[in-house]
Amino acid sequence: DMKNAVIGNNKQKANLIVLGAVPRLLYLLQQETSSTELRTECAVVLGSLAMGTENNVKSLLDCHIIPALLQGLLSPDLKFIEGCLRCLRTIFISPVTPEDLLYTDATVISHLMALLSRSRYTQEYICQIFSHCCKGPDHQTILFNHGAVQNIAHLLVSTSYKVRMQALKCFSVLAFENPQVSMTLVNVSVDGELLPQIFVKMLQRDKPIEMQLTSAKCLTSMCRAGAIRTDDSCIVLKTLPCLVRMCSKERLLEERVEGAETLAYLIETDVELQRIASITDHLIVMLADYFKYPSSVSAITDIKRLDHDLKHAHELRQAAFKLYASLGANDEDIRKKIIETENMMDRIVNGLSESSIKVRLAAVRCLHSLSRSVQQLRTSFQDHAVWKPLMKVLQNAPNEILVVASSTLCNLLLEFSPSKEPILESGAIELLCSLTQSENLALRVNGIWALMNMAFQAEQKIKSDILRGLSTEQLFQLLSDSDVNVLMKTLGLLRNLLSTRPHIDHIMSTHGKQIMQAVTLILEGEHNIEVKEQTLCILANIADGTTAKELIMTNDDILQKIKYYMSHSNAKLQLAAMFCISNLIWNEEEGSQERQDKLRDMGIVDILHKLSQSSDPNLCDKAKTALQQYLA
Repeated sequence: DMKNAVIGNNKQKANLIVLGAVPRLLYLLQQETSSTELRTECAVVLGSLAMGTENNVKSLLDCHIIPALLQGLLSPDLKFIEGCLRCLRTIFISPVTPEDLLYTDATVISHLMALLSRSRYTQEYICQIFSHCCKGPDHQTILFNHGAVQNIAHLLVSTSYKVRMQALKCFSVLAFENPQVSMTLVNVSVDGELLPQIFVKMLQRDKPIEMQLTSAKCLTSMCRAGAIRTDDSCIVLKTLPCLVRMCSKERLLEERVEGAETLAYLIETDVELQRIASITDHLIVMLADYFKYPSSVSAITDIKRLDHDLKHAHELRQAAFKLYASLGANDEDIRKKIIETENMMDRIVNGLSESSIKVRLAAVRCLHSLSRSVQQLRTSFQDHAVWKPLMKVLQNAPNEILVVASSTLCNLLLEFSPSKEPILESGAIELLCSLTQSENLALRVNGIWALMNMAFQAEQKIKSDILRGLSTEQLFQLLSDSDVNVLMKTLGLLRNLLSTRPHIDHIMSTHGKQIMQAVTLILEGEHNIEVKEQTLCILANIADGTTAKELIMTNDDILQKIKYYMSHSNAKLQLAAMFCISNLIWNEEEGSQERQDKLRDMGIVDILHKLSQSSDPNLCDKAKTALQQYLA
């Protein structure tokens, strides 16, 4: 009677729960003395209660329903087992149920694997439980180690569509971003057919959409993990076109979202796939529809659907931004096509200020991808003053948005970008200096990288502002950063700050002592060739100053280091050290005679003679030019 009262009636379900039916049903379910028929009916009623609202599921979880049902799986009676599994399935697919409840007892997974062979219902429910509870690499590993691949593979050819579908979903979550699973799947065969071939069959147009999409996801994961080559025909001729089909406006909202997101992931790192996708079925134009009315006209008859689609329209927008970002990641022509799509820049600018964080992140990603184009930086980006919303996004965004937004800012600050001036006026220096102090490595790199771009061929005022904003302490902090990227970009910044004579002299007159300390620190440290080369280039720049030269000439320690690197085993370092010497001894400049004499006494001329015999033409030329300064 209870079962008939609650089926399809949420009000009755809530009433029964309030009246305290759940503990009583669980008690009967667990009593050894209850008949199997009674215990099965209890499982069915509990399953029906779980079908209701999320609050119902919470009430069931509070009564510890999961351990009771898992215990029930040890019964010999198949009908009762199926009842327990159906109820567990319903509870686990609810968003309020913590997935970890499935993994608290290690014996549960192996018992579920053993139950897979009992009936088509146990197969359907167990696969559904696995695919909903497999979140992240730890869960994937547990299921994989319990033989999930071997136990589930043969279900892909089951006579039941539901079983095939749930098994396929299992593989799609097991393989996602998991090279170990993906590499295993490639070599598994069922009835003499390899899994990739089975997945390709499930992609065909006559199969249900859900099946096409899910098998495309399996093949995509395998491709991204390197288990299938990107130029394999099953990717180029089957998976990619199938995913493009999912983006058409005939498809339902969820299908369009999933299709676009999966395609974005498939082509993200491969230029050739990006090119193929961009010319398949007018994809770039088709995606423009993602920003328009969410439902296709044919579906408007269904008011519920319409309401749902309006609430979820933002998901379409973020999926489109993601896919545009992947499409435009490398190819200049594709970027041009994307930007020429109707109102594209306006859409991105609007996306940057949407309330949904997912849309904001995807819009920034899209902008970042397009900002790799020199031509677009000079034109579309300028016309739409993209830097304004971007600076706003950078004010107090979460880290994942900050990382992409600051990368985009780096591109907008390149010397040929017209956005550089207005960005500076809007307080960028302060913002970027604060990023260099972040705990997050990517943000430190981007902050210093953007400052480096900003300082390139900049006027003296900007350079002074940067040094003031950073502070000497912070500069030393960055120069002793454990990450070589941060170090290289900081040296790049110093090199850009110390260019053109008046600037070199000005900066060295205010920060000379600290900069020379920093240079010494790095030349003495354990650093790679690139780092030392960059540091010697900074010294060469200082040596090019008029008054700044003296800071090197009066520092015997640094002069000895330059001498040491002239005879180093690495030609790049020798060359960089020679630049320093050339700048110090150049004839036309005041005091060159004294500098030449001092360096001769140090034995520099002898080294130059040796280097003028070098087999390396660059070194040989540089040494001869330097010796001429002595003769002139």
